[in-house]
Amino acid sequence: MRIATWNVNSITARLPRLLAWLESTGTDVLCLQEAKIAEEQFPFDQLRELGYEAAVHATGRWNGVAVLSRVGLEDVVKGLPGDPGYEGVTEPRAVSATCGPVRVWSVYVPNGREVDHPHYAYKLQWFEALKAAVAGDASGSRPFAVMGDYNVAPTDDDVYDVAAFEGSTHVTPAERAALVSLQEAGLSDVVPRPLKYDHPYTYWDYRQLCFPKNRGMRIDLVYGNEPFAKAVKDSYVDREERKGKGASDHAPVVVDLDV
Repeated sequence: MRIATWNVNSITARLPRLLAWLESTGTDVLCLQEAKIAEEQFPFDQLRELGYEAAVHATGRWNGVAVLSRVGLEDVVKGLPGDPGYEGVTEPRAVSATCGPVRVWSVYVPNGREVDHPHYAYKLQWFEALKAAVAGDASGSRPFAVMGDYNVAPTDDDVYDVAAFEGSTHVTPAERAALVSLQEAGLSDVVPRPLKYDHPYTYWDYRQLCFPKNRGMRIDLVYGNEPFAKAVKDSYVDREERKGKGASDHAPVVVDLDV
């Protein structure tokens, strides 16, 4: 079974690439983030033609998440129970579903913006709500994973130059502590292998030739419970999908399971 996570940075802009990627890779389950589309405008028909059902939680702004599956889609939960919201608005940042033998959450963790910004405090609160929401599935006997854009680099090795991020979000002790706390619910980091260079970065800014210079970050993560981790046969960053005109600034992270 092949599952993956991908921040597509607008499904409308990326739809031809998305459909071609699904068809060429044989992916069974794909967690999407940053759909940037209203649910009623989601390309259900085009995906159905390829054999995929879709669970979507989106409102048309810059957030929006989905789970695409060609192996079944059941027990869908839209939104994060206990979501703290931001400025009185609950944002579409999480959706979960059971897809055949595996249950997954697709999550788009708040960016945090700046360390002294209210959005940073919201990010840490959101992590707490996420841990509470996934604890039951994480401790179960079924393979389970929380996949998506976490907007946190777990270690210094997960950024091209940690000095370049001094004083910025994504690398602060509090954000990394939130990842450690999430793992305490019974999850572990499924670290992919890179297809090029030494580190499996998943995001490269569009600016300043970051991708050609490999100035990247590993912020798209897969956290799986013990049954999930034991089933992993391979995991890699599909760096090729970051290349060319019209690419997302994130690459897919692919996990092959023996389930």
